This record gives sequence, structure tokens and C-alpha cells, in this order.
Amino acid sequence: MYAFRPLASTASIRFFLLAGFEVALCFLSMYLAIAVRFEGGVAQAQASFGPIGPKAFLFSMVMLASLTSVGLYNPGFRENRTALTIRVAVGFTMGMVALSLLFYLFPYMFVGRGVLALALCISFGGVMVMRTLFFSFVDQEQIKRRVLVLGTGKRAALLDERLRRKSDRRGFKVVGYLGAAQDKAAVDESQVLRDQRPLGRLVKDEAIDEIVVAVDERRKNLPVNELLDCKLDGVEVTNLAEFFEKESGRIMIDLVDPSWFIFSDGFRRGPIRGAVKRLFDVFVALVALLLSWPVFLLTAAAILVEGRGRGPILFRQSRVGANGVPFQTLKFRSMRVDAEADGVARWAQSGDNRVTRVGSVIRKLRIDELPQIFNVLRGHMSFVGPRPERPEFVDQLSQSIPFYAERHRVKPGLTGWAQIRYPYGASREDALQKLQFDLYYVKNYSVLLDLIIIVNTVEVVLFGKGAR
Repeated sequence: MYAFRPLASTASIRFFLLAGFEVALCFLSMYLAIAVRFEGGVAQAQASFGPIGPKAFLFSMVMLASLTSVGLYNPGFRENRTALTIRVAVGFTMGMVALSLLFYLFPYMFVGRGVLALALCISFGGVMVMRTLFFSFVDQEQIKRRVLVLGTGKRAALLDERLRRKSDRRGFKVVGYLGAAQDKAAVDESQVLRDQRPLGRLVKDEAIDEIVVAVDERRKNLPVNELLDCKLDGVEVTNLAEFFEKESGRIMIDLVDPSWFIFSDGFRRGPIRGAVKRLFDVFVALVALLLSWPVFLLTAAAILVEGRGRGPILFRQSRVGANGVPFQTLKFRSMRVDAEADGVARWAQSGDNRVTRVGSVIRKLRIDELPQIFNVLRGHMSFVGPRPERPEFVDQLSQSIPFYAERHRVKPGLTGWAQIRYPYGASREDALQKLQFDLYYVKNYSVLLDLIIIVNTVEVVLFGKGAR
């Protein structure tokens, strides 16, 4: 019989307390901003604006809603400092816009631009410090989601096999594996739960946050009613493919079938999202062009000097774009003029002897990709998206890798999720691994994800990760 869970998970409680502390911090930041802005402090501010308490309360509630909307109080939240900073910045920007609208509708709640700006800066810094302390001093094991895996067969064993590193398990802890009727044990015996308690009772007693369904044979092998009761009690129930997607940031090709693409969440497009994406691309491309034009001139000069004035600075090459339509991409020339004199397309290899001395530098720093900014402005590419591949390679890979053509549902990008998560690809196996990240991006695209990718691209450029 369905019943509500008596207690929330430890992870949920900790994030609830974190939200409480950050609301208090935002509330107090309004008073601190007033103390800095007005020599007479709160008394003078109240004479000018009226009671401060309701305004501070409004400010803290709006910021709470904004930070919640970008996922900062999700118990499964786990991101590095860069991604955290971006997410907090986006949350505060949304809060500022919402407050501006509320002040327009309710002028008597306004506290002045100076006070608002100071309150935003103080609370932003306070939230970042609070988050750093929270993740540094709170027992990480205590805030991890507690996961129960339903199944002990080959599919269940994939979880240990593919998420074995500590960094892969930053957000969850496997409590154990619960055997299903027709599964042949393939997981470590020490992790199998020999438990006779009903599933609902086991979930409550062990404070399980999520059940991952990983049985080898689903037909007549799932405790459907018990799983539904758990879901109604607030426990998250996911299948193995969804769990891998959430924890690894990629889609495991061997765990999905064509129907999964149709019925899963994501893979949504529309005129509004398309227009927002295009505006974002043009804005970022223009900013990048404005900042990088000196690099354009220096690179062009270096290529001319090394080639003694012979050979082109740029070269054009056919690549596959959105919906499989080919286009001519622009890049700085980094190889000898006769690199493919025989007309045979080849993968770029580590230490490729076709690469020039200048080419090796600009490849390592990804400078050779900069002319693709013009492809973005012309609409052939997006700033963020799957890497554009040559038609010869696409034909080969589409025949041997399932769902490879699905990456062309969106425009290719100058940078992308796969580019920052996986080294440069030079084989079919590399293409398969990168496809899993590309499909994740196609499924989960958002402006926030694009911002995270762009900021992380800076690290790739500075440290030359994945370049060849």
C-alpha cells in the first residue's frame, strides 16, 4: 500500500539547509548594502524607501527561486568550480531581471540602483564562499544520493565496469544490487543484497534516493507495483541508459534502441529555440572575432614567413553540416600544401609528419579553428555543436556505428561537448566515444550548457588538451 516517506534523504536535508543559509545571506546582504550605501544606515534608508524588511525578503525569495531554477539545490548537483560559477552567475542574472520587472510593477518595493547592485555583488560573493565551504567541509559521502540497483546480471555489471573511477561516482553511492528472478549473477557477490524485505520496506529502511532498473530481461521480471509505490513515495526510478547519461554526460549507444530517441525527454527543437540559438551564436562569434583579430594577423604572418610567401594562408575543406548538407569550412593551413596530394582522406594522427612547425603550434592552441568564426556568422555552423567531419569519414562511420547520422540533427560547432570531454579522435573507436557525447549535447541542448562548454574550452585551449 502506498504511503509517504516519513523522512527526506540526508542529501536532501543538507541541500535544504544550504538553501536556508543562502536565503539568510541574501536577506542580510540587503541590509549590508544599505549600511555601505547610506551613512545614516537603515534609519536613513527607511526614511527614503520605507520599511527595508519586506524588500530584503522579496530580494531573498527571488534569488532563491532563480538559483533553484538553475538546479543549484538539486541533491544530485555536482560540478566543478567553473561550471558552478557560471550556474550561479546565470541564476543571479535571472534574479536581477525578475527584480527589475517586479520593481517596475511595484515601484514602492524599489530600493535604488546602487543598493540593488551592492546587494547582488555581496550576495553573489557570499553564495560562492558558502558553496565552497559546503562542498569542502560537509562529509561528501553523506550528501551523495543513495542508489539501489535492481538487477545482478550483465546489464547491472556495466555500472561497475563503466563508472568505476571515484570521479565517476561523485554524486552517488551504490547501496547494493538486488537480484531479479531471471538474472544470472554477474556483479561482485559482496555487493548483492540477500534481503527478503519487500522492496518498499527496503527502500525506506536504507533511505534510498534512486532505484536504477538494470535487469537483463524486463518481461515478467519487474516488480511493477512496488516500483510505482516507490516512485509515488518520491524515490527516483530510472533505467540504466538514463542513469549513465546523467552521471557520465554521454549516451551509451549499446543501451538504447531507435524507439528510445523518440520517447525519451529531450531532442526538442522549435522556432523560438532556433532563434535564440542563432542570436547566441552571432553574439559570441562577434565577441570572439573582436577579441581574436590580433591572433588572426599574427597567425597569417607566421604561415607566410614559414612558407616563404608560397601556399595559401587559409584552406577550404568540405564538411558535413546540419541534416547532412555539406559546406566549405575555413581553417588556417596547418599542413604542407601536398598533405593529401594522392587525394586520399586520412585521420590526423599524433605527431603527424604532414603538420608544419607553425601548424603544430596553432593546432595545439586550436588557433587553426578560428576562421570557422566566419562559418558561424554565415550560418553554416553554430559556435557550439558536434565537430564537423569530412564526408568521406561520415560515409564510413555511418555504416559501422549505430545512430552516427543523428549527430547531424544540429549544426556542427567550433567547439562542443565532445571536444572538451574527449581527446581528438583519430579512429573508429574514438568516433564512437565522441558520438556518445555528441548525442548527449543534441538531446540536452540549452544556452546554459553552451556557456559551460565555452568556458571549459578556454581550459582546453590554454593547456592544449586533446590537440593533434
